[in-house]
Formats: sequence, structure tokens, C-alpha cells
Amino acid sequence: MNMVILDGYTVNPGDNPWSELAKLGDLTVFDRTIASKIIERCIDADIIFTNKVLFPKEIIQSLPKLKFISVLATGYNTIDLDAAAEQGIIVSNVPGYSPPSVAQHVIALLLHFSNNISLHDSAVKNGEWSTQKDFCFWKAPLFELQGKKMGIVGFGGIGSKVAALANAFGMEILAYAPRPKTPPSYSPFKFVELDELFVESDVISLHCPLTADNEHFVNSAILSTMKKNAILINTARGQLINEQDLAESLHNGTIGGAALDVVEVEPILPNNPLLKAPNTVITPHIAWATLEARNRLTKTTVENVAAFLKGAPINVVCKK
Repeated sequence: MNMVILDGYTVNPGDNPWSELAKLGDLTVFDRTIASKIIERCIDADIIFTNKVLFPKEIIQSLPKLKFISVLATGYNTIDLDAAAEQGIIVSNVPGYSPPSVAQHVIALLLHFSNNISLHDSAVKNGEWSTQKDFCFWKAPLFELQGKKMGIVGFGGIGSKVAALANAFGMEILAYAPRPKTPPSYSPFKFVELDELFVESDVISLHCPLTADNEHFVNSAILSTMKKNAILINTARGQLINEQDLAESLHNGTIGGAALDVVEVEPILPNNPLLKAPNTVITPHIAWATLEARNRLTKTTVENVAAFLKGAPINVVCKK
């Protein structure tokens, strides 16, 4: 089997080898692939691996030998699944590899606001502590997480992990799930409707997949219902948020702050309005990228390919 990885660098920048995958076929690895090179690089491939390289209908129809697309991620909105099914191509993803890493990143973003570690570290190193009349000082309000309400939008593997960590800090959990879910054993916890979650929460963390129905659902209307000091965290998909509306809400003081690991266009554009919004922290889509998570991703990818070659594909999101 001819196998081609189109954008392997983010999964393996040198610390997460493809050696086990290479045992399953003739493997070619490209660190990055621009759209104009996709067909040329994939024309003889039986199996293609993609993380963020897009596979629209016209690309899929131009690859008659293609049998299997292995998505190097959980989200598969990069693939035109209808076109893949029409061509008899099986598509698999890698579910469940990232919850510990993403949940950890969410809590790190939240602690940025509650404790302002970097702000105070810089102040100390700039000599401000040395000149104080008191033994301590703080440059921004500090607050406890205990007793605050954490709203979780989407209660799958990542959302439920974030909720458990927040609960360990003593936070009350409000969760929204479009389909019925079994509530966890800890308390205080309750499932609520989306509008109640946005009104009541002190912190809101997005953990829902991007769909045609929820694109830009975080807009000026729903932001206006949030508490004035509330914090919005997004480690899911940038397209869930209307970025201009969020920037205006931050400038106007409608909400207290935003922490984002994803934006609508990545890498972020220089004119993205959130770059100049106050009380905003942005990280470059790294919540998933711990070595441990990338190791799990690679391991499951090998299992996906091995299962496909045996005629019993797993983690299938599209079948012929």
C-alpha cells in the first residue's frame, strides 16, 4: 500500500516517530502540503493521512486510487464525507486521544485570569517588588475558583474532563449537552439549557464540534447575556465565535475576558480583531499538542490503518 502523510510536522516535529506506521506500507511523509500540491503528492496513494489539509469534493474525485483517509485528529470537518462515500473511500479519525491535554490547557487558561502569574513574575523581575513598602503587592485582582460557576458547552470526553477538574477546585458545574447524558457522581452539577448556562456561569468553556447549526453561535446577542466579569474559554473550534462581536464585547466591558486556543483562520491573521482586544489571551492551537497526546494519536492511527488493511476498519466516520 502506498501511504502519504500530507502535514506530518505538527504531529511529529521530530519527537514522535512514524516508524510503526512505516511497517504497514510504503510511507512518504511531507511536513506540509499546500493545496496546489495535494493531487500531485496523492495521485498514487492508497492511503492518505491529513490533519488540517482540506479534502473537498474536487480533490477527492481526482484521486481514483484512494481507498482510505486517516484523519490525524478527532475533528474531521476537513473532509467532504459525502464525496468520500460516493468514491467508496473509508474515513477514520482518532477519538479520545486529547482530553487530558486539552482539559489541562483549559485550566491553565483559567488560572491565567485568577492568579495572573506572568504579570506578577514580570513585575518582580522588573524591580517593582524591591521598591514596595509592604511585603507583598498585586497588580490585578486575584480571585478563588471555589464557589464560582463553570459552564461547559458540550459534555463529551473533553468537556467532562474539564468539568471534573473544575469541580476539584470547588466550582459548581453547569453543563449543556444537545443529547441526554448521564450526570457525573460529583456535585454540585446540573445540566441546563444553553441560555441559562450563559447567564449563570462565571466561566464558560466551549467543547462542542463545529456544525452548520452552531457556527458563530457565540455572537453579540448571547455575549450580552453573560455576567460582566465572566470569562469565555475556547479550545474547540474558532468558527464557533463571531470574532468581531467578541472583540467589541471585550472593548465595551460586556464580559470580563476571553482565553482562546483556536481562531477562525489559522495561523491567525495579523488583522484579527482579537489581537487588540483587552483582557484576552491567545495561544496558538496547542491544547492538544503535548507529547503524550501526540503519542496516543500516532498509536491509534497505526491501529486504524492495521484494522483497515485487515478489512475491519475502526473509528470510522465515513464508510463506502
